[in-house]
Amino acid sequence: PFFCSIAAIEWLCLRMELLSTFVFAFCMILLVSFPHGTIDPSMAGLAVTYGLNLNARLSRWILSFCKLENKIISIERIYQYSQIPSEAPTFIEDAHPPSSWPENGTIEINNLKVRYGENLPTVLHGINCVFPGGKKIGIVGRTGSGKSTLIQALFRLIEPYAGQIIIDGIDISSIGLHDLRSRLSIIPQDPTLFEGTIRGNLDPLEEHTDQEVWQALDKSQLGDIVRAKDQKLDTPVLENGDNWSVGQRQLVSLGRALLKQARILVLDEATASVDSATDNLIQKILRTEFVDCTVCTIAHRIPTVIDSDMVLVLSDGLVAEFDTPTRLLEDKSSMFLRLVTEYSSRSSGIPDF
Repeated sequence: PFFCSIAAIEWLCLRMELLSTFVFAFCMILLVSFPHGTIDPSMAGLAVTYGLNLNARLSRWILSFCKLENKIISIERIYQYSQIPSEAPTFIEDAHPPSSWPENGTIEINNLKVRYGENLPTVLHGINCVFPGGKKIGIVGRTGSGKSTLIQALFRLIEPYAGQIIIDGIDISSIGLHDLRSRLSIIPQDPTLFEGTIRGNLDPLEEHTDQEVWQALDKSQLGDIVRAKDQKLDTPVLENGDNWSVGQRQLVSLGRALLKQARILVLDEATASVDSATDNLIQKILRTEFVDCTVCTIAHRIPTVIDSDMVLVLSDGLVAEFDTPTRLLEDKSSMFLRLVTEYSSRSSGIPDF
């Protein structure tokens, strides 16, 4: 940005200097064209003297004006940022949920309406559904149907302007963000690893013993890999986990969720960027280690969703279908059946559901 700004200023200065040069040359031609005695020679000499400094003065004026304009734009941007609504409080003193919350992991979504700004169109148009506790819920839909927006609303990354989400009898909008987000787990499509050690990435708050960390690694099929390293749990992790493969980073995120033991786990297309073998491994771990947890999966691969207890099909921000995979596949007019058919008919590439 700085280079572009300087380049634009130099471009403008060059053209203004050319313009002033033409004006000065035109004035000089006029001076010599006037009949003798029309203009006082002393005044003509003074005009020429001042005209010689016109280019330098004009360049300084333009440079000062451009700098002033940039400073004003900076102030305008600071003002715009100051007008951005702040997040909800991290803690609400009089609204702490019980330490055991959520116990069942039941999620009730009532008339949920979400938009990304006051003047922007609505993305979710009154979502109504209930995710039973301990069930595996698959969320499917085409690009722009509102899948990721629903998950953002669950974590309160974006606040709905109408409706509510209730988890085990508590409206999530009535509690602090820390109380909500610390009780949920998520495995994103692009897993985040921080520079440090494998222990620090699994247990950043140092709330668990080494034995518990090893158990989480074993369950996520990373135990043998870490044991083979010289530094064991102190094995270094580069920024963004560059020294670990995509599949291993995904398994580290899974181990983090296993260590946290949250009753609600969200997978935001977590297996979309890994190979089929890693995908199958993750699904196996989910079936064996998260039996009593509510698992919400934004599906990218249809077989992942077919294995779920319930499937939520979104279309243009509305609930198109919500039933068991078996019943939806038996319905010949089902949108879910059409998605499955499209997936099966494509031998190469994975459609973006």
